[in-house]
Amino acid sequence: MDQSSVRLDGARKSFASPEGGMVTALDGIDLSVRPSEFLTLLGPSGCGKTTLLHAISGFVELDGGRIFIDGEDMTQRPPNRRPVNTVFQSYALFPHMSVGDNVGYALDIARVARAERDSRVAAALEMVGLGGLEKRLPRQLSGGQQQRVALARAIVARPKLLLLDEPLSALDRKLRQAMQIELKTLQHELGIAFVFVTHDQEEALTMSDRIAVLNGGRIQQLATPGEVYNSPSNGFVASFIGASNLFTGMAEARGQGTVLTTTAGLTIEARMPSPVTAAGSGAVTALIRPEQFSLTAPGAHDALATLEVSVDQVVFMGMLFEIHGHTPDGQKVVAALPASQQARIAEAESRRSALLGYDPASVHLFPAVSEAA
Repeated sequence: MDQSSVRLDGARKSFASPEGGMVTALDGIDLSVRPSEFLTLLGPSGCGKTTLLHAISGFVELDGGRIFIDGEDMTQRPPNRRPVNTVFQSYALFPHMSVGDNVGYALDIARVARAERDSRVAAALEMVGLGGLEKRLPRQLSGGQQQRVALARAIVARPKLLLLDEPLSALDRKLRQAMQIELKTLQHELGIAFVFVTHDQEEALTMSDRIAVLNGGRIQQLATPGEVYNSPSNGFVASFIGASNLFTGMAEARGQGTVLTTTAGLTIEARMPSPVTAAGSGAVTALIRPEQFSLTAPGAHDALATLEVSVDQVVFMGMLFEIHGHTPDGQKVVAALPASQQARIAEAESRRSALLGYDPASVHLFPAVSEAA
């Protein structure tokens, strides 16, 4: 029995380009969304995430493949007959209608009895924190309140699945962060699956149970936020999610770990075995996140491997400092260090050099040839 809320099998979609060619938006996507899951579709502009969302909702017709919702084939079913609702980036509220009428519009179309309609509208508005504002017009609300009205309108019909197409992108940073928490809380209260589209990596990491990272119409990685951040499957994911220091070279097995040597002779130690061959040798890329570095001194921390860099710039970020530097072979390196180390950071800045320590157990390796096409 299919235990997924949504399943896509080999979803394909291409569009005609202005130049006369064809652009592949979905290139054989296989994807399952679990019941009550918050799944985020993440990727750069043009990667296919919005096309994928609209294919689920029925606003985009696939060229090939099938879509199932709760085990039922929805591939040929029109949008109004799919048990889903969509919250758009623009909110799409009717400006001449009150908040209550906006939220209750779908129930009016479905000819729900007036008493039940009013009860469900009031409950939906209460759930999104807008109880008592039924008579206001959209123009009398803030951007965050309008976003909540759009959410209430989407959930009042009790869909099996809620699709959200970058609904927070128009909000300021503080309100956006507050709404991220509210959305996640609402999703738990409703107990239904959310499929959320964004190009904001921080937003995806904050809100998701799993993240599908897309590029070129393909899923590059589907995993939990922690797995996507700490164990990216290829170079695209490593570069797109968060800041990264990437070192590419030949890998050699050493004990239970691996030593990577770049063409310039720089060595990076890792606890994990080489992902390239059973023999543990071959071209690989090592990932070290900026926050995994620490300032150290020769012989001070035997458990740490070290990397010597020339300091180009020190940037104050509030809770932390960023050291921007380069290795002897010219490769750029970024280290994020807590503000509590300000004195030692200032010393490194004055010397124009820093010895950065890192734990080989935190280094992630992936095949250099596996970077997404």
